[in-house]
Amino acid sequence: MSQYKGIIFILLSLLLSACQSSESESDAYGNFEAVVTTISAEANGKLLYLKVSEGEKIEQGEWVGLVDTTALHLQRKQIEASIRTLPQKLRNTLADIQVLEEQKDNLIRERDRVQRLKASKAATQKQLDDLNGQVDVLDKQIVALAQTTQTSNQAILSEKGPMLAQIAIVNEQIRKSYIYNPIKGSILTKLSEPHEMVGMGAPLYRIGQLDTLDLRFYVDAVQLQQLKLGQNITVKVDQGKKEYKQLSGRISWISTEAEFTPKTIQTKEDRVNLVYAVKAKVPNPNGLLKIGMPAEVDL
Repeated sequence: MSQYKGIIFILLSLLLSACQSSESESDAYGNFEAVVTTISAEANGKLLYLKVSEGEKIEQGEWVGLVDTTALHLQRKQIEASIRTLPQKLRNTLADIQVLEEQKDNLIRERDRVQRLKASKAATQKQLDDLNGQVDVLDKQIVALAQTTQTSNQAILSEKGPMLAQIAIVNEQIRKSYIYNPIKGSILTKLSEPHEMVGMGAPLYRIGQLDTLDLRFYVDAVQLQQLKLGQNITVKVDQGKKEYKQLSGRISWISTEAEFTPKTIQTKEDRVNLVYAVKAKVPNPNGLLKIGMPAEVDL
C-alpha cells in the first residue's frame, strides 16, 4: 500500500511541477528602451562651463553650460561704435544754401533796378533777361544741393538698419552660447568637458527620459489579433533569483510590418518565424527599470 502511495505522490508532484512550469511561461519577451536625446552645442568656442554628471536628474530649462562669448561681446561693441559715428558723417549744407540765397537776393535787387531803368529807357531787355536767367540758375542750384544732401544723408542713415540687424545676430549667438537643458530627464553620458573647444553641433551630453520606459517585445500573428493600442498588459521583471516583480504597461505602438524573429529573443528553430514588434509604456517611478533590462509579458 505504501508503494502505491509513493507512486501517487510522485505523479502529483510531476503534475504540479508541470502546472507551475506552464503558468510560469510568458506570452512574449523583450527589453526596455528609453527616449534618448543628444544635446549639442549651438555655438563655436571654448566650453567654459558644463555642470552635468552621469546619473544626475535635471529639470527642463536648467542652465548647465556656457561657451566663451568674449569675441562676440567685442564684435557687438564694434558695431555699436560704428552706429555712434553715423551722425558725424551726415552732410550739413545749410551754410552753402545760405550763400546761394544771398547771391539770389543780390540778383533780384539788381534785376529790379534794371527793370526800373528799362522803364525809363536806360536799360535793355537783354540785361533784364540775363538777370532773370541767373536767378533761375540759382534756384535750381539751391534745389539740387538740397536734394543731393538729402539723398546722401539718407544713404548714411540707411547703414544703421543693417548694423542693428548685425547686433541682433550677435545677440542671438550670445544667447545660444548659454546652454539650457531642453528636457527633463537623467544624464546618461557626458560627452564633453570644460576647457575643450567645441563647434556648432558638437555633442555635449545624452539625456534620457527614465520616468517611463518603452518595452519592445515581439508577438506572432495569432497573438497580434489579441492586441490593440491602449491595451493594458502585465510586465514581469526579475526580482531575486526565482521571483518576479509585476508591473503594469500600456501598449503604445504596434508595427504594421512583419519581420523575422530577432536572434536574441528566440531559439534557432524559431528565428525563421515572422513576428510583429510591439511597444508598451511602462512607468518607472522608483528607477527600478534600466535600459536594456529584459522583461516578460503576459497579454
